[in-house]
Formats: sequence, structure tokens, C-alpha cells
Amino acid sequence: MAEDGPIARQPTKLDLSSPTQFKFGIHQLPKVEFFVTSVTLPTISLGVTRMNTPFKDIPIPGEKLDYGNLNVQFLIDEYLENYITLHDWITGIGFPQKREQFSTHRDVTSNTQTDTIPTPPIDRVGNATPDKAMYSDAYLMILSNKNNPIVQIDFQDLFPTSLGSISYTQGASDVEYMSMDATFEYKIFTITTL
Repeated sequence: MAEDGPIARQPTKLDLSSPTQFKFGIHQLPKVEFFVTSVTLPTISLGVTRMNTPFKDIPIPGEKLDYGNLNVQFLIDEYLENYITLHDWITGIGFPQKREQFSTHRDVTSNTQTDTIPTPPIDRVGNATPDKAMYSDAYLMILSNKNNPIVQIDFQDLFPTSLGSISYTQGASDVEYMSMDATFEYKIFTITTL
């Protein structure tokens, strides 16, 4: 019989999570991983349904989860390589100048090859992944205070939805290295304790 007293409910690990102990990577963007300075773990919300009564409506848990956007901030390298790879990915999806931008990204530029993805994706949520080369998987690894991985958060079928602006100015009084924000949508994320 398991003990259910106050002592049994006390935590066994008392170290607190540090906001600087993480590692983030996106398969499609290998040149971004080293420069990431901030990642915001997205919100999850569950809708609520109301059951009507003559008195107070009773809240009931909804049926679908809504996952917030993944926001990433990274420093820009001197040759803009990490910015350019992200720029090429988002313009490959949106092809603003000609249709060939889409096929060039899919067939040449993309790091996610379409032939390596099993069909149909059995272990995935949902069935629709029409062109796997337009997506990428990503991970956020939470590290202990000794830099050992303890929790991994995997994002499936991620793609960029916005790129922040880059501001050049001669009026800076001190060198502040440039950084930018990028926003991603994804299918789902899962959490694994290592």
C-alpha cells in the first residue's frame, strides 16, 4: 500500500529550472541553432463548451486543443547566413516572384527530403502532409544546471510564418549585435522526459 501522507507528496528534486539552460534546433535551419538566444514555449488552450441550464450555464471541457505560435529569437551572423536560410525557406513556401521558387526550394534547397518520409505517416497526428519538404521538425532541449539534457520538446511539421525586421543604424552609441524574431506554426509538440 502506497503511503499518501504529507511526506510522500514532497518533491524529491528541488532544483529550479533556469531560463538559460536550453538548446534549440530546427533540421531545416542548421545555421540558426548556434545563434538562438530565446525560445518561447507556446501556450496550449482547451476550448470550453457551455451546457445551458435554467440557472447558471455549466462549463464543460472542449474537444480541441489550440497550440500557440513558436517564437524564436536569434543573433544574426556577419554574413547573414542564418537569416538567408530562413528567408529562403519562407519565400520558397510563398514564392512571391515566380512559381519556380516553390519547386526549387522543395527539390534543391530544402533539408527535408520528401523520399525519406514514410507514407502514410502513421506516428503523426492527422494525415495531411502534402509536401514534406516545406516542413521541418524542431526540438527544444531543457538542460539541467550541469548542462545535461533532462526534457526534450519535439515540434512536428514546423514552418515559418513571419520574419522580423533587421535595423541598421549609424546612431548606435555601443555595439549591440543584431537579432531578429521568427514565428513558426507547427502541427503539435510532444514532451519527453530523458
